[in-house]
Amino acid sequence: MHIAPDLLQAFAPTGVLRASINLGNPILAHRNAQSGEVGGVSVDLARAFGERLGVPVELVVFDAAGKSVEAVTAEQADIGFFAIDPLRGQGIRFTAPYVLIEGAYLVREASPLQANEQVDQPGTRVTVGKGSAYDLYLSRELRQATIERAPTSPAVVDTFVATNADVAAGVKQQLQADARRIGGLRLLPGRFMLIQQAMGVPTRRGEAAAALLHAFVEERKQSGFVAAALKRHGIEGASVAPAEARA
Repeated sequence: MHIAPDLLQAFAPTGVLRASINLGNPILAHRNAQSGEVGGVSVDLARAFGERLGVPVELVVFDAAGKSVEAVTAEQADIGFFAIDPLRGQGIRFTAPYVLIEGAYLVREASPLQANEQVDQPGTRVTVGKGSAYDLYLSRELRQATIERAPTSPAVVDTFVATNADVAAGVKQQLQADARRIGGLRLLPGRFMLIQQAMGVPTRRGEAAAALLHAFVEERKQSGFVAAALKRHGIEGASVAPAEARA
């Protein structure tokens, strides 16, 4: 597939495609404890897009979503992988989602809370990862509960325990893993939000760049690439987003 020179310049002005990778979402990216190598669905997509453009890929790795968003917004990275949110959309053009992920609440076994709808009440303290999709969403949606922020999403449950908060909010799979690790914790049934994970490019890179990235994501969903990546990395509880035409 031929890529016009102006589009190559839009995506890789330094000659390298700098891909912002967020390790705060274990469904999308992780670091191998032995080798230190970064891998995951988002890494696979970044490398595949670099191949499409015919340029090398540099992974710009962060431990939190907020930092990854800042890097792409400031054009310190050329593409990134984010939960779609209107606040982030001020500086980033998103594709349609490629993966759907559930956001859940975690409480102690003895907590009186039994349903997601019971969380938003006076005196309830909810721990979220600073700058995460859950932070942005719950900051808009919760009217009575108090939001307290852990430095990163993987640190949410440990912060929740250390501060004796009432609820931890985050990726369901991360919360499940932490509940098994710590014990005495349970997830509330269902989900409080469905997170749409998309690729994004700095808004200033232009409409043509956004359209090309959107087309790439749609092709990778339809070809089975995303489903295969989820399976290859052992990801459960996330699903491939349906095909979506660009408006």
